[in-house]
Amino acid sequence: MVEQLDEVTIRIADEGDAAEIARVHVRSWQEAYAGFVPAEYLASLDVDERTAAWRRDLRRGPQEHVLTWVAQTGSSLVGFLTLGPCRDEDARRGEREIYSVYLDPGTWGHGVARDLLRTALSEIGSGTRVSLWVLADNERARHFYRRHGFQPDGVERLDELGGADLLEVRYRRG
Repeated sequence: MVEQLDEVTIRIADEGDAAEIARVHVRSWQEAYAGFVPAEYLASLDVDERTAAWRRDLRRGPQEHVLTWVAQTGSSLVGFLTLGPCRDEDARRGEREIYSVYLDPGTWGHGVARDLLRTALSEIGSGTRVSLWVLADNERARHFYRRHGFQPDGVERLDELGGADLLEVRYRRG
């Protein structure tokens, strides 16, 4: 657990970050989604499998208009955010979507997610509409997004994960 964070640097991820992103991804899911997602599914998450997937994704990167930023303190990667074209059927041309924002659980509440979000939003400009999906039961994340100008737009979907149907709510900004 991180007590005090040194200076956090936000930068674009590269393929060499895949293993650390995968580590943060798995730890964050296991902590944030405990009680929402079946425990067996969370326990089955494999860092090596996620590393391979992240390597593939990062290799494609900006060519597909998908960017991942990482937050680093010292030599430790402590979080990431991925943004790309909106995948929703009703998306407007040029609309962007935040695919993921995950932090090492020891950094929650230290402003790292805020810094990642501000970096991504400044990169795409204030006039661009941005959406994201969040678990309806994840009040911590929903509160974070509302504090940063995102609002639920009334669209919901069920997503099957680990044998459970989970309700997700779409948030939009812009």
